[in-house]
Parts: sequence; structure tokens; C-alpha cells
Amino acid sequence: MSNGNPERNPRLDALLAELAGPLEAAETRLVAEQAEAARATPRQPVILIVGAPRSGTTVMVQWLQATGAFAVPTNFMARFAGAPGLAARLQQALFNPDFAYGDQLADLTAARADFESDLGKTRGALAANEFFFFWRRHLGHGSIEPLGRERLAAVDWTRLRAELAALESGFGLPFALKGLMLQYDLPAVAELLPEALFVHVEREPFFNAQSLLRSRQRFHGDERQWYSSRPPGSERLDGLDPIEQVAGQVQLDISAVRAGLEGLPPERWLRVSYEEFCSDTAPLWRALAERFAAQGSPLPASHGAPGSFRVTNRVELDLERAAHLTAACQRFP
Repeated sequence: MSNGNPERNPRLDALLAELAGPLEAAETRLVAEQAEAARATPRQPVILIVGAPRSGTTVMVQWLQATGAFAVPTNFMARFAGAPGLAARLQQALFNPDFAYGDQLADLTAARADFESDLGKTRGALAANEFFFFWRRHLGHGSIEPLGRERLAAVDWTRLRAELAALESGFGLPFALKGLMLQYDLPAVAELLPEALFVHVEREPFFNAQSLLRSRQRFHGDERQWYSSRPPGSERLDGLDPIEQVAGQVQLDISAVRAGLEGLPPERWLRVSYEEFCSDTAPLWRALAERFAAQGSPLPASHGAPGSFRVTNRVELDLERAAHLTAACQRFP
């Protein structure tokens, strides 16, 4: 993929809007049926991946999907984010070979996901999706920023948990997805979503900030334009040069998420170094297995996902700008 900011497709928007009402009505019926069957909340931990933008959260979702032990939101499901439980079942009916009938849908059941992405966007029906449409519908906003008490109180958490339960039962697997829009309010979110297991991905700040700087240019065509998250305290970065801003954004993001997690019981969260994860994924699998076993939801003894990845960290700035970024990362937060 070459364009991190594709133009909207008005015809697609119109078609999805036409489908939204009937599908959401069907989702409401499905959620009610789940509640009657005592599945109104997830039975297994729901993994919420948090971290600074460009820290490795996308590859984390992709890896969890590749293990075969977790279901994740896909590009197919994102088109029906107003009816996630129904979308899960439609995906199973169309793409899962276990539900094949002859070769009627052979071209669909042959679909596969990979580890490619471009600014968090992926290609392919079954490729992992950020699922921001799901969070926007529930949270009432579309930015990665602090929510605050009033906005959290306005969320229908009963419905949100019921939809997560519908996703879990639709796939018959624990569900994992990005939770970036929740990551600055983790103590409150942990109470409201008691099933959540938070996985915090951290990348070496210089390379995280450098990637953010490049993302500004690719997304906006101008590195002076802000990109992605607004962590607490980011207003102090307004007016600074782009290098100072991205360094501060990363460090403030890391500090805010760490502070939120460290007030929670240790069994509710994991911290993962992007660099260490890429070198060896086995420690994360063991840590996840321990936490799931403690909740009475054992994971398989093995999986087919990669045991390592190529670390993409490399200096791409000239010497002067690299030195500037190094110094800026040391000054913040």
C-alpha cells in the first residue's frame, strides 16, 4: 500500500449507511439472545492493546491473529462495525473453511492475512483492522485523547460488553483488539471492563518518534501537522518544532499509559518491548498463557505464528536532525 490517507468512497459510505439500520437492529436482537443464554459478558479475557502510535501495536494484533488462538477485528468486519457480533458470524459463514459447502466460496475461503500494514491500515478482507469505527460508535468521538469522567459515564458499557461477548462467541475464541482510544483512562476503564487484559507495547523512543515524524509527512504531506494521539499534557508541545513535538508526544504517551497501568493489579496488564518482542515472541506467549490459565481459559501449548520479526529500527534522519531528536527524547516528559 502506498497511500496512508485514502480518499473516502461516497458510494461505499452510502451503501453502508443503507445497511446500518437493519444490521444494528439484528445486532440488538443477537445481543438480547446472548443475554438470555447467559453470555452477556465475555467469558474469557479480552486483550486490549495500547501504546503510542507507531510503537508496534498493529504487528501485535496481527501476531495474535496468526497464533490462531485469538480472534481480531478484520477489514471485513469493520464495514459492519455497528453490528460486530453479526459481522463475526458473517465472516465465519463466508471465509472459514470449516463452514465450506463444496467449492461455492472457494475464492473467499482461500483468503489469508499477512503482516503488511501502512500507517496501521492493512490489505485484504481478513487482515487485522484498527476497528476505530467500533470505538467511535460507543465512545462518541474519534480521537485518541483523554476521555474524562463525563464521557466515560455517557458510554453504554453494558451494551459494549455484550457486543464483545457476541464477538467472542461468534468466533469461539478470546477477542483481541486495539484499545488506543481508552488508554489515557485505564483505571476507570479497568473497572468498567473487568474482562480487559491490557498489553502495553513500548518502542525505543527515538525510533518511535522518528516514525511519527515520517508519518506526519506521509499522512498530511507536511511534518508540521499533528498526527494521531493527543496524550495528557500534549498542549505544552504546541508551538514547538516538529522534532520536539514527536519526541514529547511519545514520551508523554508512554508516561500516561504506564501511570494508568501501574495502579492496576499486575494480572490485569503486560508491558511488551517492541524490540524484544520482534527478537523473540515466546516470552509474550508464555505470559499470556499464564494469565489466561489463571482465569480458567487455558491457551494452546503451541501456535503457528512467527517466533521473531525483523526489527525495523534504523536511523533515517540526517546527523543534525538525528542529534536533535535524540536530545529531545531525553528532555521529555
